Amino acid sequence: MFIDYTKIYVKAGNGGAGQVAFRREKYVPKGGPAGGDGGNGGNVIIEAHHNLHTLLDFRYKRNYTAEDGQKGGSSLKDGKSGNHLIIKVPVGTIIKDAGTDEVLFDLDTDGKKFVVCKGGKGGRGNSKFATPTLQAPRFAEPGTPGEEKEIVLELKLIADIGLVGFPNAGKSTLISSISEARPKIADYPFTTLEPNLGIVKYKDFAGFVIADIPGIIEGAHHGKGLGLKFLKHIERTRILLIMIDVSSEDYQKDYDTLLNELESYSSELAKKKKIVTLTKADLVDEDELKKIKKTKLKHYKDKLFVISAVSQFGLSELLDYLWEQISN
Repeated sequence: MFIDYTKIYVKAGNGGAGQVAFRREKYVPKGGPAGGDGGNGGNVIIEAHHNLHTLLDFRYKRNYTAEDGQKGGSSLKDGKSGNHLIIKVPVGTIIKDAGTDEVLFDLDTDGKKFVVCKGGKGGRGNSKFATPTLQAPRFAEPGTPGEEKEIVLELKLIADIGLVGFPNAGKSTLISSISEARPKIADYPFTTLEPNLGIVKYKDFAGFVIADIPGIIEGAHHGKGLGLKFLKHIERTRILLIMIDVSSEDYQKDYDTLLNELESYSSELAKKKKIVTLTKADLVDEDELKKIKKTKLKHYKDKLFVISAVSQFGLSELLDYLWEQISN
């Protein structure tokens, strides 16, 4: 199950208390203060990991607490510091303060870490309070409490190209044809119920990543359909590949509707570079295909592609162009 939003409580470890102790050795009946310091509490650290792809685990565990520092010992022995608690999340996870919605950190690369709560400091033992006028202090310092807070984890996928289109526009078929991703494909709307990532191997190069999200319908920015929930997953992409079914009665209307939904959701999303492709070319004959290739869209000046993911028609040309754009 794909989960991209969760709220959890995190608390760092408390610092251990300092010790009150005195030297107790043979022939030294009145030894000086020898209480050790308490150990520091462990931090709570959140780390991005490339092998994780959902926040599902946080549905079942909501509270996370790092280890407390140990109390100081006698004979000037300091207490052991608590172990840090490392919480691993998918790359692309944003950490927010649950109370203010402030973005605390963006874990946008593999291995990136953020100390979300710092552990408390260990208290000083009585040996640290000895002075010429107070040679036998009988008090020590308590440890300080570790930080605690409620945070939101929000996952936004990271990809080079995001697929945008109405339900059943052929997005899932395309991503399954050019990558190893295997989303569910069927001839009805909303087959895709969660975002999918596909890694496209391009010739001898490393390739690029494509994100497929559920189809957008008119009114998606108001919460209609599934679009609003998943549009955030293409906010990080560099290019939007807009896909329109070749059997549509009005390409311009479809294009304008999709642009309006993008603009209404996010002005930054609407500013991204867009490439338009007409899909399912295998469903029309050659004469009709020639007419379709001459299609012009208002407010679109880039190259218009006509493809069929099923028959592979036009895919090579499209991939060459996509690689050229993301390589610049």
